[in-house]
Amino acid sequence: MTPSFPAAPPASRLLPPRLRRRRNATVALLMAAGCISYVDRAALSVGGTTIMADMHMSYTGMGWLLSVFAWAYLVCQIPAGLVADRLDARRLLGASLVLWSCAQIAFGLVGGIPGLFVCRAFLGLGEAPLFLAGTRALVRWFRPQERGGPIGLFNGSAALGPALAPPALVSVMLLWGWRGMSVAVGSVSLVLAAAWMLHYRDPADMRLSAADRQALAVPDHEPPAAPAAVLRDDLGVLLRQRATWVVAAGYVGVIYLTWLYATWMPAWLQTVHHLTAGRADMLSALPQFFGFAGCVSGGALSDHLAARGMRPLDASRRPLVWAMLAASAATVLAAVHAGLAVSVALMALALFAGGLAMTCGWTLGTIIVAEHRVATLEAIQNTGGSLGGALAPAITGMLADRFGSFAPSLIVAGLVGVACAAIYQFGLRDGDVAARDAARRPFVTHA
Repeated sequence: MTPSFPAAPPASRLLPPRLRRRRNATVALLMAAGCISYVDRAALSVGGTTIMADMHMSYTGMGWLLSVFAWAYLVCQIPAGLVADRLDARRLLGASLVLWSCAQIAFGLVGGIPGLFVCRAFLGLGEAPLFLAGTRALVRWFRPQERGGPIGLFNGSAALGPALAPPALVSVMLLWGWRGMSVAVGSVSLVLAAAWMLHYRDPADMRLSAADRQALAVPDHEPPAAPAAVLRDDLGVLLRQRATWVVAAGYVGVIYLTWLYATWMPAWLQTVHHLTAGRADMLSALPQFFGFAGCVSGGALSDHLAARGMRPLDASRRPLVWAMLAASAATVLAAVHAGLAVSVALMALALFAGGLAMTCGWTLGTIIVAEHRVATLEAIQNTGGSLGGALAPAITGMLADRFGSFAPSLIVAGLVGVACAAIYQFGLRDGDVAARDAARRPFVTHA
C-alpha cells in the first residue's frame, strides 16, 4: 500500500515532540477506525447462523445480506475518492464515522429483513471514504520516504479488525444477543468519531514554523477545482490509462479470495467440522491474525526488495503474484475434508498470503499514479475490490445451497485467485511508471 523509498531524511526526525505525538496519534486513530470498521462488517458473520435462525433466512439470503455492504461500498468508491482528494480528512472521516455508527446501531433495532438490508447498505456508504481519506491524511503528515510504516499499519487494520472481532463480539453476543451486539459496536464507533474530530488537524491548517513545514513537506492550499475540471483532469485521465483497469481488475480477485474467509469462515467451520457457533467464531480469529501479519509484511517486503535495487513496480508486483498463487493453492486444498488443524492451517496460510497481496496491490496504486491522484486511483482500484467483495459471499451462499457443501466455493475462489495473479503479471508494464511521471503536474492539495 506504500511506495518504497530510502530512509527518511534527517529533517523529518527534527520535528518537535508535540508534532511527533500528533502524527503517532493520527496513525493510532486511523488504525482504530480501520479495526472498528472491520469489526462492524464482521458482526454479521459472527452472528450469521443466529440471525439466519431468528429471521428464517437461507444460505442464499444470508449471502446476499453479506454482500449488500460491498455493493454499496462499490458504488461509493469513486465519488469518495474524488472527495477525499479535495476535502479535509477531519470533516470527511468524522461524518463517515457518524453515518456508519448510526447504521450499525439501527441494524440491531430494525424488525424485518428489508430493514437489515437497508442498514447494511448505509454501513457500506459510511465506510466507503475510510481508507481513501485515511491514506490521504497520512500523505499530509508523512513525507514520501517515511510513509511505508504508517500506511502499512493502517492497511493492516483491515485484517486486525476481523481477528479481534470474534472474541470481542461473541462475548457481547452471549450477554445481549446479536441485536445488542450490533448496538454496542455502533456506540463504540460514535466514541471514535468524537475522538477523531477532537484530535485531527491538517498540518496546513496549523501554526507551524518554517522548519516544521519543511520537515513535513506541507504543500500550499489551492481553491477546489470545478467539478467538470475534476472529472476531466483526474478521473478522465485515469480511466484512459490501461494500468488503471489492470489494477482494478486484479484487485477483484484479491478481495474476492480474502472476503470469502471474512464472511463465511465461521459458518464453514460449523458446517464442515461440526463446531458450536461460539467455538467456530473464536477459532476463526486465528487465521485472521495471520492475515494482519501478511498485510504488515507486504509493505516491509516491498521496501526490502526496492532497497536491494529491484524496480518499484517489480518490488510490489512480484510478491503480489506469488502471494496470490499461494493463497489460491491453500484455498483449493482447504476444499478437501481434512482434519480441523489442517483446515485452520490452510486458512491461515491463505489469509497471510492474501494480506500480503492486499498491501502490495495498494502499493502499486501509489507507484503508477501521480501523488495528487492517489486517492482517486485507489478508489477505482477499490471499486474492483468491492466487486470481488460483493460477489464472494453471494456466490458462496448460492453454491452452498446448490451443492450442500462449501467445497465448490473454495475451488472457485482458488481459480479467481490464479486469474488475479495472471492479470497483475501480464497486465502491468514498466512503461506504466513512466506514464505516471508524464501525467504528473505540480503537486497541490485541494482543501
